[in-house]
Amino acid sequence: MITVVLVLVIVFQFGVIGWLIFLQSKQPVKAEAIATNTPEKVAAFYNETTDKFLQVYGEIIQAFRTTNVEDYLNYTIQSAGITNEMKVIDAGCGVCGPSSFIAQQFPEIQIDACTISEVQAKLGQQKLIDKNVAAQVKITLGDYHKLNELFENNVYNRVFFLESFGHSNNKPKAIEAAWNVLKPGGKLYIKDLFIRESANDWEQVRINHICGQINAAYEYQIGDLHEVVSAVRKQGFVINFIRPPQVDLSLFEHLTISNDFQNLFNIGKIESWDDYVFPIDFFEILAEKPSFNTEEQKHLYFMNR
Repeated sequence: MITVVLVLVIVFQFGVIGWLIFLQSKQPVKAEAIATNTPEKVAAFYNETTDKFLQVYGEIIQAFRTTNVEDYLNYTIQSAGITNEMKVIDAGCGVCGPSSFIAQQFPEIQIDACTISEVQAKLGQQKLIDKNVAAQVKITLGDYHKLNELFENNVYNRVFFLESFGHSNNKPKAIEAAWNVLKPGGKLYIKDLFIRESANDWEQVRINHICGQINAAYEYQIGDLHEVVSAVRKQGFVINFIRPPQVDLSLFEHLTISNDFQNLFNIGKIESWDDYVFPIDFFEILAEKPSFNTEEQKHLYFMNR
């Protein structure tokens, strides 16, 4: 009798284990990649590598760009809805390439640019002087997760992250900081790379692995689009759009500049193309801080889009 009971217990245990394994096999492969970046590591990375980026990218340190990079900067102005006389924050400004260009187009605009890299802050300040826009653009050394401590709250028309948002290791905190500095009716603009999703489990594993390599090489934390959009909405923003950048493909630079950078400096270099899977998608997100109290005036929510 005891033997029969033991056999039944063992069969039951194996049955439970088998069921758990079955359930686990049915779980979707999550589109995420392990990352260990911190603001301090990002600062150290750019203090060490900014000169290398400038050699290849020039002053516009962005991978998704047009062959004539000013075409893409003009597109950014249009897409983010930037106009003259605005107060704007460039979060993760690099050496102020985009900010200085925007200032040259709009003589009355005021831009607060911030970078966490001492090297970039010094180079950016000189660039602003050289381009005669230092009166319009002020560069601040600081962590963009603390925008609300670095700058005045509730006064800015735009906060934009141009391929800098992916360096955040706490994206909800960065979004909250942007919310705090924006005035009602102000908008958050994010243009960055996000983990690509695949229905093929093997391909997703490869995507996640490659994203992990990118994260490690660039002190990055490539965003999950679903999680980022959720954080934006939970903060209270109204989504205006989420889309791939609307760039004429004949003008698109096709990421060859990124390949040049990787090959020259062996940072994130692709050693083999045999089982390589393109791991990311580029998206731009525009979201508005409502100009009305969403709790008291819920009926106005959809009119705000």
